[in-house]
Amino acid sequence: MSYSAWFESVAGGDRRFPLNEVIYRDPATGALLEVVHDLEALGRRSAAAWMRLFDERYGRTSWPYGSGVWSKHEWVQPHVQPENVVSLYEGNTNLFWAERYGRTIGLEDLWVKQCGTSHTGSFKDLGMTVLVSSVKQMISEGKPIRALACASTGDTSAALAAYGAAAGIPVVVLLPKGKISAAQLVQPLANGAIVCSLDTDFDGCMRVVQHLTEDPHIYLANSMNSLRVEGQKTISVEIVQQFDWEVPDWVLVPGGNLGNVSAIAKGFSMMKRLGIIESLPRLVCCQAERANPLYLAYQRARAADRELAEGDFTPIEAGDTLASAIRIGHPVSLPKAIRALVETRGVVEQASEDELADAVARADRTGMFNCPHTGVALACLEKLVRRGTIRKDERVVVVSTAHGLKFTEFKARYHERKLEGLECTYANLPLEMGREPAEVSAQIHRALDARGV
Repeated sequence: MSYSAWFESVAGGDRRFPLNEVIYRDPATGALLEVVHDLEALGRRSAAAWMRLFDERYGRTSWPYGSGVWSKHEWVQPHVQPENVVSLYEGNTNLFWAERYGRTIGLEDLWVKQCGTSHTGSFKDLGMTVLVSSVKQMISEGKPIRALACASTGDTSAALAAYGAAAGIPVVVLLPKGKISAAQLVQPLANGAIVCSLDTDFDGCMRVVQHLTEDPHIYLANSMNSLRVEGQKTISVEIVQQFDWEVPDWVLVPGGNLGNVSAIAKGFSMMKRLGIIESLPRLVCCQAERANPLYLAYQRARAADRELAEGDFTPIEAGDTLASAIRIGHPVSLPKAIRALVETRGVVEQASEDELADAVARADRTGMFNCPHTGVALACLEKLVRRGTIRKDERVVVVSTAHGLKFTEFKARYHERKLEGLECTYANLPLEMGREPAEVSAQIHRALDARGV
């Protein structure tokens, strides 16, 4: 069977744009674009046949279907030829049963989708494999694309630099000076990108990159380019696949630029429309209290006793937050995220700096190693459970967006109690000891006793 997809405006209308065109917004309205698939053609294959095909490909060696993204090739970018796929074996990440942590907060069925175990250490790989592969396909068809460019708070730049290097396509990344971790900065440097440190915040970097990519020879790689959504939506398919094709009750996602919220909703919606699942999970967009424009909009809508709408939103200047990757005051994927939350009867919650830092530490003590953005989602989860919004017997998935090793400075400062203004309740420092075996053994036993072991 042959399948097709194209761009359409999120604002509606029937104008279509080919996926190999250098375009990011509807020229007539300025609205963002989204990728639309020919669901009628996809529907000619039964739901059971799709599930069987995806299971047969999962983690195998037949190129490029072993990738968690490209195992869903027909649902992602059917026009990209296998020889133009740029894959670093993204996806197929662990759906971790967080049994011990779940018990501490009163949940019986809690899972953490560990997207940070991907190649560059974040979920951004899922979208970047699709975008870079699509650009490689364009170049093979004669499009004169000179470079790929993005604004980033860290993880996007790492993913773009790695996939661009693998494809042999030059990469330019714009970063807010002094606002990303050392681990995040070194990744694009190591992969040979042109790294630009701008004296502004992420929103300022976005303004620059949008101006830069008005030149059609420099291709925009930020999430306002909906090609990335096509890879990120496979998180949803993979979660359901890992549950033997059952749907969780809730999915919680950290939210900054809001591309991941809309992508995950799109994946679930596509499975429902093709008959693979019968219902949608409820989504929770989790924001840091210091970078919470969508949460504020959600509260306005609740106060007026109506559904969230774009008119409720007002941009803000995001403040300093440990969750630096979601320090965004004017998210570009806002319209798609609002639609996703309305479709899934979604919720928006926020977490303070104390709450997110302590949630990371509590969860880490049960075997995880979380980034601060995952800490935002975990803290929001704890609030929703205490409030009774999420019932204790419901199946819950938290999407962990990046690996904790990217944020070792944050973790070290937490355990040294050097995070300004924070209690760091669960700080755990090394015990200074001498060298005599008996003395050291006695101190270790005292430490075990202190923990009630």
